[in-house]
Formats: sequence, structure tokens, C-alpha cells
Amino acid sequence: MNPPLSFLGRRMGAVIFLVFSFLLPFAPPAFSEDNRIVIGSKNFMENKLLAEVFAQLIEARTDLQVERRFGLAGTQVCFEALLNGAIDLYPEYTGTGLVSILQFPPTGDSRTALNTVRAEFLKRWDLWWLNPLGFENSYALAVTRSAISDPTLRTISDLAKISSSLRAGLGYEFIKRPDGLPGLERRYGLSFQHVQAMQQSLKYQAAANGNIDVLDVYTTDGRLSVYDFVVLEDDQHFFPPYEASGVIRGLTLEHHPQLGAVLGLLSNAFDAKAMQQLNFRLQEGGEPLEIVARDALSSIGLLGTDAATPDAGSRQDALLPYLWENWKTLMDRTFEHLTLAGLALGLGIFLAVPLGLLLERRPSMAEHIIRGIGLTQTIPSIALLAFMIPVFGIGMVPAVMALWIYSLFPIVRNTYSGLRDAAPQAVESSRALGMTEWQILKWVRLPLAAPVIMAGIRTAGVITVGTTTLAAFIGAGGLGVPIVAGLQMANTTIILSGALPAAVLALVIDGSLSKVEHWVRPRGLHL
Repeated sequence: MNPPLSFLGRRMGAVIFLVFSFLLPFAPPAFSEDNRIVIGSKNFMENKLLAEVFAQLIEARTDLQVERRFGLAGTQVCFEALLNGAIDLYPEYTGTGLVSILQFPPTGDSRTALNTVRAEFLKRWDLWWLNPLGFENSYALAVTRSAISDPTLRTISDLAKISSSLRAGLGYEFIKRPDGLPGLERRYGLSFQHVQAMQQSLKYQAAANGNIDVLDVYTTDGRLSVYDFVVLEDDQHFFPPYEASGVIRGLTLEHHPQLGAVLGLLSNAFDAKAMQQLNFRLQEGGEPLEIVARDALSSIGLLGTDAATPDAGSRQDALLPYLWENWKTLMDRTFEHLTLAGLALGLGIFLAVPLGLLLERRPSMAEHIIRGIGLTQTIPSIALLAFMIPVFGIGMVPAVMALWIYSLFPIVRNTYSGLRDAAPQAVESSRALGMTEWQILKWVRLPLAAPVIMAGIRTAGVITVGTTTLAAFIGAGGLGVPIVAGLQMANTTIILSGALPAAVLALVIDGSLSKVEHWVRPRGLHL
């Protein structure tokens, strides 16, 4: 008879080795560091559009290669990525830099705001603000016309008088930012009946359906021309100026000084009306980001107009034709997703199974350690991903590390419980036969615990595949990319193009691991 420990270890090790060998070739290739510019963006459409404009202009006017890391989870993630060199450049707004990053009080003067952020970013972090692009995209509050009975409601001060009877749907950042809801409550005395945190495009749908009465909007949002809203005047001038610009690392400018001149071509290139039209094409027209960015540059003479542009397609394509048309991109996203989830799960197995074995020998401290590991499950997934950025930057590495941490708990818990509870009668019989504790672990407990251990690995596998969709928020790719894009465009087809493959992938992973469970299960336990 083969030794059970060797039997289990060899087979599980072989499976993990094969998974790693299969997945690693699909890791995204790196550009040459000397010739690469990494451009990031936040996770809303206008910011992605500006980042794509930067990228296309650099590609057209220099010999640099551009890597796009779009859709990062908000201001702090983009800023941390810039500080750590994970990205070289991203679009930002002066008011955000002033209030959210520098924590300075708002100022109503656009020149003061620009000069302040330029001086402070340069002095503190060697980060350079480029010339403004020519428009402001400010916050504003909007009210659905059907929710107000007073036709004279025009200002935020007017809103404050009736806010206690209204429901608000506000962006996640807006609820926390000092230049958002907290500051408005202090300045105007707003007190809503209920505040719901919502993603940008969903707020518009909720308002149209009558689920909310008030929402925060961007003043260059293309949807404002479609929905029947009253955009309220900031009569006490609370919101600071939000001039759109770009922030770039000083080290990047030092290595590639031509970037300053090239990006300088965008100074005062767009006004608010032009941006609202471009945003409308993205948000309501469903046109591809690349086409809208190319048209924006062509309209100001910085790109030729003879470049071929593919058909933008309809607002809501049928799912199957869309999947067929975009199968290659979706396959790439699926391999990225599988790479991230597979590496994280493999690392989890390598650490958690030996740790469970060790804890079985230290029962007095086992529960405390396992509960400590379990606390990681209480950290919101996106927060854990963001915590990794200062250490690992953005992309695959921080995503794998965060997903690996999430995978530990079910594997450790099941490994320990399986070993502890494995057939007490058989264990006592083994002791009566004179077997040592190591021999009992090797020959009795571990083989009997194999199905329970594999159950923990299967649970971790499904959780990891699901959580990997959030890796898109730190530029790691995967099937979360179309899900996030679809949410921003309120396009169910695009959402499903990411969600359905992710669900299928979770089923495939669970089914594959069930085969492994059958493989490692001792023959005597098979029914």
C-alpha cells in the first residue's frame, strides 16, 4: 500500500504545478521600461476618455509605447499609483487635487486653485500639473422635476428647506469627500430623508424610475441632455473649480522631456459643451472609447481624419452577437481572470494547507490564529485591493496578493477541522496499536481529512473567481473590465459579457476541483 501522505501530497502538488504551468504563459507581457508610458484613469467615462486622448496623442506624436491602466477605483487609487510609479500620468481636476488630496479648504478662484495644486504637488511629490484642457467638470446637485412641487426651486439653499422629505442617490466618493456631502451638510444644512450610495449610471436610472429624488451629477455629463432634471445653482459657491488637466511624474518628464510639449498641445483644447457632447456619445450612444477619443483629437487637428474607424454598433446589442463579435477580447479577459484567480488560489493552497497541518499540532492556539485569518474576510474586497497599492503598485501583483489573502480562511479552517475531526475511533485504534502521532497523521488523519480539505479549496476557488472581478479597479484586467464598463454605460449586454463567463468559470473551477477531490480521496472512502 502507498503511504497516504505521499499519495495526497504528490497528487495535490502535481495539480498545483500543472495549474501554474498552464496559467503563467498568459500573464500580460511587459513593455520595455525605457520606452513605456503607463497612463491611468479613474473609473468614470469622462476620465477614461481624457486618458485615451492622452494615450492616442502620445502614440501619434512620439515613438513611446503606451500601456493603458484605465478604470482604477477613484482618486486615491490613481494618486497612490502615480506616487509609486505604477502609472506615469492620469487626468485629474484641480478642485479634487486641492480638497481631496491636499486637504485644503475650497477656493472659488480657478487661478488660485491651479497655482496652489501646482506648487504643492511639485514641492511635496515632484508631480507636475499640465496646462488645463479648457473646461471645468464640477459637481452639482440635480433634482428630478417630478419630485418637486415648487417650480421656483433653483438653488441648493432652496433644496435645503425641503431636503428632509427627499431621497438622495449619491456617488461613493461624493458621500465621503470634504467637497461632497459632508461639506454641503455643513454649508447648506442639508439633511436628506435617506442617502443611498450608488454607481454613477445607476443614479440616473434610479432617478428616472422614481427611486430617488436628488443625485449628484457632473456638469459635463452627457446624460443631462436626456433626463428631465433641474440642476441646482451652487448659490453659496461651495464647490471649488474643477479644471480638467493631467498630472504627470517629474521623473517621467525627466526621462521623456518631449511629453511636455506633446501634451501641451491639448491646452484649452476643449470647452464644456464639446465635452458634454463627447460624453453623450459614450454614455448614451454606446460608442467605443477609442473612436470618440480619436474624433476628439481629429476635431482639433491633432490627428488625421483618414484613419479607419469601426462601426460603433447599437446602444444595446443582442448578447449572442455581441459575444461572437468580441470573442477574442473576451477570451483575453478570461485568461487574465484565470491567471489572477489561479495564482491566488495556488498561493493560498501552498500556505494554508501546511498552516492547517501545523495548527493541528498546536490546538491551544489554533482557533485564535484561524479567527485572526478570518478577520480578513470582513475587509471589503476593493479596500483590500487598494491597501496593496502602496506596496505593490497596480496591476497583477497587488491583485494576486489581495486575492491570495481572501483564499486563506476556508482552506485553513477546513484543513484544521478535517484533521481534528477525522474518525476519532480510527485514531484511538491506531494509538492502541502503538502508532506514533506522526504516523497517525500520515497514515490515518490526513487521508481521511482529504475530502474536507478539498471542500475548503473548492470554496476558496469559487470565492476567488468571483472576487477577481474587482481586480479591474486596480488595473489588473480580467472579466471585471466589461462588467465595470457596462455599469458605467448602463449597458446590460456588456455587463453580461463579463458576468456570464465569470459565472461559467466559477462552475468550471468547482467542477475541476471536484475531480481533484475524487482523485485524492482514499479508495476506501469512495462510495
